Amino acid sequence: MTRTLPETRGTLTENRDLASLTWMRVGGPADWLFQPADEDDLAAFLRDLDPSVPVFPMGVGSNLIVRDGGIRGVVVRLGRGFNGIDIQGTTVTAGAAALDAHVARKAAEAGVDLTFLRTIPGTIGGAVRMNAGCYGSYTGDVFQSARAITRSGEVVTLMSEDLNFRYRQSDVPEGMILTSATLRGGEGAPEELAARMEAQLAKRDETQPTKDRTAGSTFRNPAGFSSTGREDDTHELKAWKVIDDAGMRGAVIGGAQMNMKHSNFLTNTGGATAQDLESLGEEVRKKVYETSGLTLEWEIMRVGEPAFK
Repeated sequence: MTRTLPETRGTLTENRDLASLTWMRVGGPADWLFQPADEDDLAAFLRDLDPSVPVFPMGVGSNLIVRDGGIRGVVVRLGRGFNGIDIQGTTVTAGAAALDAHVARKAAEAGVDLTFLRTIPGTIGGAVRMNAGCYGSYTGDVFQSARAITRSGEVVTLMSEDLNFRYRQSDVPEGMILTSATLRGGEGAPEELAARMEAQLAKRDETQPTKDRTAGSTFRNPAGFSSTGREDDTHELKAWKVIDDAGMRGAVIGGAQMNMKHSNFLTNTGGATAQDLESLGEEVRKKVYETSGLTLEWEIMRVGEPAFK
């Protein structure tokens, strides 16, 4: 990219490697990585940026595969100016860069129940965008509002009806960057909430490959959820089960493997490329369709371009 970018108080880095910023540790560079100083800095940058330049907001890369050719345009990664947490009664306002786990802990200390966030990797911005959830609770259930900046640099407020929360999805408009979200949890005794989170962590560590290089669940469950994202007890179909039935637990392409501990976790065993990971995921989808007639949908976001020729 040879265009002149707007002046900023934040940090602009050209040709920035993105592999080191994702949990999978794969992917090529961004033309530019922008780390804004604060909301005003971000708004001014977006306002003055050539509208033809693509913009991609990136969190901590916990649910992301960046393809080997990298990302054209500007990747925006929020940092310290966007990770504050403010608690008033049972209302919690957190910056989009605040870690889900940290928000859960701070809320619990104040007697606010957002414990479902404790085991979710990633940030509050990502949790809103993906309607992240577990244990039958979802971000959309506790969501009150969010602040965001449009591609033209306008600061706007988003309500639930603007986002259309559903299973692992919301409708954040293209190019819009979330800067904070306000959530409302139930009341609870801090010690009881802490104990619940410890139990959740123990269960997660027992059933999921938390020490391996993954990006969380690879595919959405193919059934068993309503349009609002709530679990439907009349269905028990899980992605890991149809992957197992297709004989794909432990399947390997290059340095990529469907994890032996939990087969819905695509894993970089060491030296995998983004192409290895995505190819294995597509092979799993093919085998599942052949054996069950079900089409698995990716939960991991894949972005960017294939490797340069």
